Amino acid sequence: MKTNGSATISPRSIREMGKPVKQLAHVRLEDLPPLPPPYDKLEEAPGFRELTETARATYESSLDDTIAVSLPKPATPEEEKALVEAFFNGLEKLFTRENNWTFLEPLTLSMEHCARCHTCSQDCPVFVMSGENEVYRPSFRAEVLRRLYFKHVKKGTRLFSLFENGGIESNWTTISRLMELAYRCTLCRRCAQSCPIGVDNGLITHELRKIFSMEMGIAPKELHEKGTVQQLRVGSSTGMNPIAIKDNVDFIDEDMTDRTGIKVESKWDVEGAEILLIHNAGEYLAWPENPGAFALMLDAAGISWTLSSDLVAYDGVNYGLFYDDAQLARVAARHLEVAKKLKVRKIVMGECGHEHKALGVIADRVFNNTIPRESAMTLMEEIVFSGRLELDPARNDFPVTLHDPCNITRAMGIVEPQRRVLRAIAPQFREMEPHGTRNYCCGGGSGFAIMSGHNFQDWRMHISGRMKMKQILEAFDDTDLESNEVKKYVCAPCSNCKGQIRDLLDFYGAREKSGIYYGGLVELIVNAMTVVKEPFLDWDMM
Repeated sequence: MKTNGSATISPRSIREMGKPVKQLAHVRLEDLPPLPPPYDKLEEAPGFRELTETARATYESSLDDTIAVSLPKPATPEEEKALVEAFFNGLEKLFTRENNWTFLEPLTLSMEHCARCHTCSQDCPVFVMSGENEVYRPSFRAEVLRRLYFKHVKKGTRLFSLFENGGIESNWTTISRLMELAYRCTLCRRCAQSCPIGVDNGLITHELRKIFSMEMGIAPKELHEKGTVQQLRVGSSTGMNPIAIKDNVDFIDEDMTDRTGIKVESKWDVEGAEILLIHNAGEYLAWPENPGAFALMLDAAGISWTLSSDLVAYDGVNYGLFYDDAQLARVAARHLEVAKKLKVRKIVMGECGHEHKALGVIADRVFNNTIPRESAMTLMEEIVFSGRLELDPARNDFPVTLHDPCNITRAMGIVEPQRRVLRAIAPQFREMEPHGTRNYCCGGGSGFAIMSGHNFQDWRMHISGRMKMKQILEAFDDTDLESNEVKKYVCAPCSNCKGQIRDLLDFYGAREKSGIYYGGLVELIVNAMTVVKEPFLDWDMM
């Protein structure tokens, strides 16, 4: 990747956010912290494609080396002025109870009480693994919004306002860069854990995304048009309608039956079932062995369960969590409505991190009288230790490590159930460091795992996913990473995390070079079931 010479600056102060330069910040591959051997040789590292001149000319792209949102540049000064006005209208609404009652209090506290100590910086994998590029410092984007807040919302006296806002420019250059910068954070909220006074830079970033979406109609198409809008219209973010999802599940059932010799038959729309199981629909297309394994396990354990063929209810995806409260509420409402219609005892959230947070946490802020919800992690733990399955840990006698999805562990505190399962069924289980609530994001959080426009995938492979790749390699450093003879398994019980880890392993060639594979937790359980005569895990298909 080339530098842009005098057209690029390394921002020394937040005032430079509004400066009219071609590109505010630049990352060089040689500045990135090296990965562990044998992935430490810069000359063998995959490249970082440059943005095309057409992309730069067409879309707002003056922040750094990539584009996430793909917002066309305003065609006229009038259009630019209208966008600036819309942003500040949204900023004012963000701090009113009638427009943001769900998050107003923690947002205001985070906006007004930062000590500027930067304790959070070293907890941010994007900042650290970018070579400590200033624009990726978690407090940088928060401080830009904070200064705009004190300039336009909580103004105070003229002298006080100037002191608080530092003379930041309220122009389209600042705002368009802030828009892109809102999508250089995975919303993992690790920084919030380290703040001595509880400032939540992840929340600030989330609320910033809301301004762009809910007031200005600006969001990445992968999250909005192809995400929540398609899900509400068609039934799934994947584009599958009820007929397509049933056809896919029929095929999965047949394949599972052929592979295991055990009759697998998924249940649809069973009224009064104990469990309504809602998977991330991406599993059906990308990892069909996951919903297939759930069906086999639940039947073997004698549990009454069902899927729903109603629109939206067969897809646990809720990308509204990442950018738009209204879209989140629309999707979550549908999930809860169908569960009540079927009169199930509870919803079980499948192996999907953001489904857990959207349906298991945020839904309680929005709705009253919600139906009980349970994580698949605790359900699998209960099944494994109930004695209802005969399990042979020797069938999983290969190196296994666990990736902790941020929305399951950090956001919800579900840490031990999945570990107790792995300790029981995987003799060579080893932890990543750090782990649990101090885990590092996979780098695909907040929607990044499905965003690959322009060269954004290169950015998330080299920068946002770099810390996770480092952790994976270090977890298996007692094996020969220059050989693929010993198969190694990254257990990632989250669909979006699996997508990101798949891309990381492909990008760095880690399957071919080091024999590193990935999958969910339920697959390991089924692989250990003695009634499954052949190994359930098929390394050649993974």
